[in-house]
Amino acid sequence: MNTIILIITTLSLGLMAGLFYSWSISVTPGLAKISDANYLQAFQSMNRAILNPAFFIFFFGLVILLPLISFLSYKSQLSAEFWYILSATILYMAGIMAVTFLGNVPMNNTLEVLQIQSMSAGEMASFRLGFESKWNNLNMIRTICSSLSFVLSIIACCQNAGK
Repeated sequence: MNTIILIITTLSLGLMAGLFYSWSISVTPGLAKISDANYLQAFQSMNRAILNPAFFIFFFGLVILLPLISFLSYKSQLSAEFWYILSATILYMAGIMAVTFLGNVPMNNTLEVLQIQSMSAGEMASFRLGFESKWNNLNMIRTICSSLSFVLSIIACCQNAGK
C-alpha cells in the first residue's frame, strides 16, 4: 500500500511541477508581449479558469498525500527513503503552499477586483509594474520547489524499489 501511495504522490508532484514549469516557460513570456489591458484581462481569466476540480485534486491532494506517505515511511530505523519524502513534503508545504497562499493568492485577489474597463492606461501600467515581476518571481519559487520535491519523490521511489 505504501508503494501505491508513493507512486500516486510522485505522479501528483510531477503534474504540479509541470504546471508551474509550463506557466514559467510559456504563459508568462507570452503575457509579457501583450498590452497592459490585455495582460490584466488575460490574467484575470486564467486565474478564474485554474480554479477547477482537476487543479484542486492534485494541488490540495498533496497536502494530504505528502504528510501521509511521510508518516507511513517513518520507522524506528530512519531510512534514506523517509528523509527524501520528508524533504519533498517540507519543500511542497513551504515552497508551494506557503508561497501560493501568502504571495500569489493575495495578488490574484487584488487583480480579481480590478475594474479594468474603468482604469486609465497609466493606472493599468502602474498596476502591472507592481504585479508582473513579483508574481513571476513567486511562481519561479514554486517551479523550483515543486521540481525539487518531484525529484526527491522519484529518488524515494527508487529507494523503495530497491527493497
